Amino acid sequence: MSLNTPRTRRPTIYDVAKRAGVSPSLVSLVLQNPSKVSEKRREAVRAAISELGYRPSRAATTLASSQTKSIGLVIDDFRNPWFVDLLRGMESVFSPHGYQVTLADSRPGENRITEAVDGLLSMHVEGLVIAAEPSESMMAGTWVPAVVAGWRNGVPAGAGLITNDDDGGGRMAAEHLIGLGHTRIGHLSGSGGAAAHRREGFRRRILEAGIEVRIAGESRGTSEEDGYAAACWVLDHHPDTTALFAANDTMALGAFAAAKARGLSIPEELSVIGYDNSPLAKSRYLDMTSVDNRSDIVGSGVASALLGRIQDPALEPERQLIEPDLIVRGTTARVPG
Repeated sequence: MSLNTPRTRRPTIYDVAKRAGVSPSLVSLVLQNPSKVSEKRREAVRAAISELGYRPSRAATTLASSQTKSIGLVIDDFRNPWFVDLLRGMESVFSPHGYQVTLADSRPGENRITEAVDGLLSMHVEGLVIAAEPSESMMAGTWVPAVVAGWRNGVPAGAGLITNDDDGGGRMAAEHLIGLGHTRIGHLSGSGGAAAHRREGFRRRILEAGIEVRIAGESRGTSEEDGYAAACWVLDHHPDTTALFAANDTMALGAFAAAKARGLSIPEELSVIGYDNSPLAKSRYLDMTSVDNRSDIVGSGVASALLGRIQDPALEPERQLIEPDLIVRGTTARVPG
């Protein structure tokens, strides 16, 4: 068959067996336990699979083994680039064990996250990673192990928790700005658990230094639009502000827009620091100072903890705190004047 010839149907295991000159059961054995098949037959089957473009059915494999090799990941906003590194860290652990990650976007609201979890459970995932604000009912009747990634406003009973030390990260951001001589600092926050911890760490260090606390956006989200609104409030109510610390890099992007609208140059007139060290912060164009929440390390820790509980259901849920780091780039400078 020519590679350019369109197929009229999906090739089956029987087609592979016929092409390789073996039985369908031997093809199945090559797919599941190739070490038990002679090299000659193994290569014949693999050549037939390649020629035909055969793809094994995960549904059939699930029925045969009662394992899906699938993990459900619930996130609250696809627009937040923090999830990129989290997913990369998770896959570095899951992939060698043959697990695939299926994403569900819950967005805010108890019904949405419950629906997202129900949808993943209906796909018979073997474990859940919750990277969103959990609801009280979302884990009701859930039989699979779960791990929460990052600080949240609550952790469901029976779930593990792997998170960055957001309190320490908030303190780290305040320390950096104070060290640059800033004493009129605003903080752009949000309503989630991670934002609350970052806010508290920042607030405590600011008060220790005898500096006025200027916080906006505590009851809002943490999107770029929320960051813009919070930055506008701080800059309009406190026009002498010389530095802004945002609860994440996406909010910091909104702060850049607010500064530009007011003719403020960064970092000459206004220093801006974000959080997450996401691809946004790392871009050469933005070159943003940001607290690195080590989300790839959080991701690999989440995957290891979940994999351990899948393999041994008797294991107790794990709780782990990952130390953040400060990455200084071009959006923070010493106080003007």
